[in-house]
Amino acid sequence: MSRSERAERRGDWRGGRGDGCDTVDHSVSGGHAGLAAALDRLGLSYSVHKVVPFVGTLVPAPRVGAADRVVVFGSYAMWRIAEAEGYHPGVFKLRPFVQKAVWQPFLLNGPGSVFLTVAEILGLLSGDKTWFVRPVSDGKEVSGKVVSEPWLRALSEKVLSLDPDEIPDGSLRHDTQLMLSRPARILKEWRVWIVEDRVVTWSLYKEGARVVYRAEIDDDALGLARDLIAVNPGFAPAYVMDICRTGSGLKLLETNCINAAGFYAADLVGLAAAIDHMAV
Repeated sequence: MSRSERAERRGDWRGGRGDGCDTVDHSVSGGHAGLAAALDRLGLSYSVHKVVPFVGTLVPAPRVGAADRVVVFGSYAMWRIAEAEGYHPGVFKLRPFVQKAVWQPFLLNGPGSVFLTVAEILGLLSGDKTWFVRPVSDGKEVSGKVVSEPWLRALSEKVLSLDPDEIPDGSLRHDTQLMLSRPARILKEWRVWIVEDRVVTWSLYKEGARVVYRAEIDDDALGLARDLIAVNPGFAPAYVMDICRTGSGLKLLETNCINAAGFYAADLVGLAAAIDHMAV
């Protein structure tokens, strides 16, 4: 069975809080257009900006009512702008999920994984394997994906050919730690949005190799997400958790920063309302 009903909301979303959070969104393309529509429906203020490449400033410059009531959505690199401007909560940064001992028995990628810096990768490669690779941190220097060893070799050589002073902030560096795992066959993948240790919405985003966005989740997958929250409360004020079904059962695929995660078929009104009512 699956659940496709809308997530429960707290309070009256139409009224919201008088001191509700301003939202700074660096793009309204794709899913962010849906976020803008949700904020309009809730009557919450927001502004839209472009990030100047390599400089990291926003155009036009944001004008917010109170810096301590601002949430930023868009590229993960926006956390630097949020910190520079003193925005709070700004971006909900995460600690590496693979380092959480209570979650390790449930990880798809973790047990048996190899942890290496970019500079160390070349010593591992034999030339005939494929790997799932992602940064250990939540920095999104490279998206998690299955790659060939020639791809990994080319990536490592490209990064190592650069002087550290030449590498822009937010890019792979010589000492960026990566997690390499052997690929697994995944049947379904869901994203769950969590605010203050409560599931507020969810979305299917993949069935086998097919990308599918539907506002649904299998009951046991939702149950696992809630169990994982319960054994590790306070992991972050808000974050997303990706759950997958494999031939050997349900697994925790990864966690991601809620500010930079794709929305898929999430209930964005419910999500925005939950973030607006956070005790931050």
